[in-house]
Amino acid sequence: MFSMNENEDIKFMFSRFTNIINALQALDKTYSNSEIVRKILRCWPKSWMPKVTAIEEEKNLNILPLQDLLGSLMTHELSMQKKDDDEEKEKKKKKKIVALKSSLIQDSEDDDENEWLALITRKFKKFLASKKKFGGKPNKKIYQKGESSKLEEIICFESNKSGHYKSDCP
Repeated sequence: MFSMNENEDIKFMFSRFTNIINALQALDKTYSNSEIVRKILRCWPKSWMPKVTAIEEEKNLNILPLQDLLGSLMTHELSMQKKDDDEEKEKKKKKKIVALKSSLIQDSEDDDENEWLALITRKFKKFLASKKKFGGKPNKKIYQKGESSKLEEIICFESNKSGHYKSDCP
């Protein structure tokens, strides 16, 4: 009459079964290992029948240790739980996520101001970038007449010609 309850794990079921067997042993009713194995295999719900049938056909139930049976069943339980978890993850992935973008309608004066500000910002960034490239030194266009000999010694990395930097390379 013993059976495994729905949504009950193997450890809890086995502890209930062990309590019953121990109580029967106290009343002088003992069972052999093969009888215990057969009783455990009969208590599984219908969803476990393919695994139970596979164990019955694969192994000799007369010599199968109880620990091996429980290990096999626990492994199957873990694989079933993993499969259920994977199915739940797939369901969550299938849900669509929608993102909305908001915008404000602006006057043309605001657009002109924004474009002007963007232009100034771009020019200022270029100015700062040119200062960083040359280590704070001025560009070749700012060199004075007396420094032209230094400029001729400079060789462009891009064209391998003297007289200009890579950033000013034609």
